[in-house]
Amino acid sequence: MKLAIHDHPGSYSDRWIKYCQEKNISYKTVNCYDNDFMAQINGYDGLLWHWDLTDYKSALAARQLTFSLEKKGIKMFPDIRTSWFYNDKVGQKYLLEAINAPLVKSYVFYSKKDALEWLANTSFPKVFKLRSGAGSSNVRLIETKKKAKNLINKAFGRGFNQIDPYYRLYDRLKVFLSDRDITAFKKVLTGIARLFILKDVEKYSTREKGYVYFQDLVPGADGDTRLTVVNDRCFGLRRYCRKGDFRASGTGIRSYNPELLNKEMVKLAFDVADKLGVQSIALDILGDKDNYKITEMSYCFTIDCCDDCAGYWDKDLIWHEEEVNPQQYIIEDFIKSLKSPQSIHEFLESEVYEN
Repeated sequence: MKLAIHDHPGSYSDRWIKYCQEKNISYKTVNCYDNDFMAQINGYDGLLWHWDLTDYKSALAARQLTFSLEKKGIKMFPDIRTSWFYNDKVGQKYLLEAINAPLVKSYVFYSKKDALEWLANTSFPKVFKLRSGAGSSNVRLIETKKKAKNLINKAFGRGFNQIDPYYRLYDRLKVFLSDRDITAFKKVLTGIARLFILKDVEKYSTREKGYVYFQDLVPGADGDTRLTVVNDRCFGLRRYCRKGDFRASGTGIRSYNPELLNKEMVKLAFDVADKLGVQSIALDILGDKDNYKITEMSYCFTIDCCDDCAGYWDKDLIWHEEEVNPQQYIIEDFIKSLKSPQSIHEFLESEVYEN
């Protein structure tokens, strides 16, 4: 078995490399953005690459490289099924509708005329989203038709920055006025600095335009549930909104009490993961046991978000109380998959092939 890991400090690769070192597993660190990467990866069975939306290069190369490597016979985490919808809320809408998953009612339009016709006959409030963004960025509550019309005009005009530094600062000011603590104050200062000092992802990301996307607002929600499935394990947490806000993502207000999560919701998470055939998935879920609704999904999550989980459920909905380490689960399951008969290099060396 020959294993490659894209080494990016601060990502899952930190824990994957540590795991390999502790278990004496042979691996090689690689840079997936190297021009000659396809030649470098020759002879390897699998590649682990935690790419995310904070790196503009991944939007340009990750899906294309993943598909190409799979055609080359190299297994990936994340594979194309697991990752293609990442950071694409419109793609998630289509995918969840295709498997009849309980998605919050969503609307996407690719012409100004269609969007305005819908606007004339819909009710408010609605939630406006860009297809990209995380941690509640690019998500706004729209309470009137006038505001929605302005967004539609902009969507089919100059468009939106994937990261709007002015809206980000406005959002952080609201949090500071609500929390009035040193952490919120520091974020305001950082937000001011980011008006002038842009990160690469802000410099090189393209503008979002030519479409507009809305979701219904689920009334009365004080937060949501984030459930993560890694193969046959499901774990999660409750996330809460700040006072006066409708968004739970990015607040940092959360509870890991498993009694707040029920088996029907866990079953839904496993069902979605199975239907999509993914290696890992994180689902944001609203509602109660009679009316669960999914708002968004992702293949990945912040590196330490599940460290305080008290345990996990298996596919039989049996609770296992133990320390949760999603990145370890990922690499353990991935190595098992490389050792299966599906590994092309192992097959070529087998007696079955020789005979």
